[in-house]
Amino acid sequence: MSFPTHRPRRLRRTEALRGLVRETRLTAASMIYPMFVCPGSKVRQEVSSMPGVFQQSPDQIAEECREVATLGVPGIMLFGLPESKDPRGTSSISAQGVVQRAIDAIRKANLDLIVITDVCLCEYTDHGHCGVIDHGDVANDATLPILAEQALSHARAGADIVAPSDMMDGRVAAIREKLDEHNFANIAILSYAAKYCSGFYGPFREAADSAPQFGDRRSYQMDPGNAREALKEVALDLEEGADMVIVKPALAYLDVIRRVRDAFDVPVAAYNVSGEYSMVKAAARNGWLDERRVATEILTAIQRAGADITLTYFAKDVARWLAP
Repeated sequence: MSFPTHRPRRLRRTEALRGLVRETRLTAASMIYPMFVCPGSKVRQEVSSMPGVFQQSPDQIAEECREVATLGVPGIMLFGLPESKDPRGTSSISAQGVVQRAIDAIRKANLDLIVITDVCLCEYTDHGHCGVIDHGDVANDATLPILAEQALSHARAGADIVAPSDMMDGRVAAIREKLDEHNFANIAILSYAAKYCSGFYGPFREAADSAPQFGDRRSYQMDPGNAREALKEVALDLEEGADMVIVKPALAYLDVIRRVRDAFDVPVAAYNVSGEYSMVKAAARNGWLDERRVATEILTAIQRAGADITLTYFAKDVARWLAP
C-alpha cells in the first residue's frame, strides 16, 4: 500500500501548531468601532435591530469610548442623529452639532483613540438622501460645498480622519481643498470609494434614522453587479486626495476587497455592515450558530481578502474574545 509523502495534516494536529503556521491573524488592533451619537444627556437607547449597539448622547459616547480604548480597539467612527433636519442638512455643519459635541467630549476625556467621522447628509436631511434634492433628483454639485463644510466642522472639533460616504462625484477633491484652505492639511480622508447600493444596510437605517423618504440610492451608490467600476471609483478618489479607501459592504464583496488590495498600494478598509452583524446576532440568539466562531470567521475572511482595517460592530467583542 502506498502512503502519502506530503501530509498537510501534520501542521493541523494541535492548536499550538495551527497557531504557529496561521497565515491570517485576527486582531482588534486593526478594527474601528462605529458609534451613533444623538442629542441630549445620559441617553443610551439600544437599537432594536442591532443588539448591543446604542444611540447615545455625547456624554455616554465618551463613557463607552473609555471602554473601547481600554479594550485596545484603536479608533471609532461617529454617525450623528441631529436635533433637527431640513432639505439641505444644515445642522451637520454646526459647531454645536451632535457629532461635533461628541468629538469634544472624547477629547476632554483624554482618550487615546483615533476619531473618524462619517461625512454625509442622509442623517441630517428631512428627505433622507445623501445630497441636496433638485427637481426630484440628488444634485451632485450642489451637495459638494455642504459636505466640505461638514468635514471642516469635524476637523475644527478635533476629528483625526473624515470619511465621506455620500458617493457624490468629486466630493473628495472638494473636502481636501476646503481642509487645506483652512490649515487642516494633516487631517486624513478615508473615502467610501466603493460603496454599493445594498440590502445589508437595513438595520443601520434604524440606528442612524436615515432611510430615504422616497425612491432609493441606486443613482449614486454602486450597482452590486459591478467590480471593475470599483477600481475606477477608487482611482478617482485617490487622484482627488483620499489617503485611504473603504469597500462597503464587506462580506458579499470580498472579491472587490481583493481587487482593490491588488490594484492600489494604499490602506484598504472594509465595512462589516449592520446587516452582516445583525444576521449573526439573530441566528446566535436562536441557537442556530456559534456567534463567536462565526463572527471571527467572517472577520478573518475580510482580513484575508485584503482589508488592512475593518469597521465592525463586533470590535469590542473581538477584543474580549482575543484577550489573553
